[in-house]
Amino acid sequence: MELRDHIRRKQIERQAEGYLELGMSQHALDLLASLRDQDMDPQGWYLRGEALRALERYAEAIGPLERVAEAAPDDIAVWLALGWCYKRAGRIDRAVYGMEQAIKVKPKEALLHYNLACYLSLAGEKERALKHLTKALGFDPSFRGLVDGERDFDPIRSDPGFQAIVGAVV
Repeated sequence: MELRDHIRRKQIERQAEGYLELGMSQHALDLLASLRDQDMDPQGWYLRGEALRALERYAEAIGPLERVAEAAPDDIAVWLALGWCYKRAGRIDRAVYGMEQAIKVKPKEALLHYNLACYLSLAGEKERALKHLTKALGFDPSFRGLVDGERDFDPIRSDPGFQAIVGAVV
């Protein structure tokens, strides 16, 4: 890639990022479409995935975000975005996998354990969900305030173990 093309790509990425920050996701996506796939770098793929995610086109966002995860497997923001999209595309098993990958990178991050607990609850893996919910609340008790309104926990909400965990954290 020539220097001129590299500069142009970076300019487009910065403009697309600005559009995303302004909530103008379709503009960002349209702008990124001016780049050829072979000229995209991980930042461009991430922006494309984020634009699609913001437009609630979750299944379409997975491909670009997976490309970024391959290039930057230690980027937990990418794994979080992928988990979000996998869940909404009905691929709970992949959402679980994404959070497990992120936890390998940052094992004490409460948000990752909380999200994994949500996905495991939806997957019917109660014991693992309770384990990760306990970890999340241990790392950051403020997540307790989210539990009551979190519909992902509905499958396990009546479980005595769930009630003990939620009730024990004040």
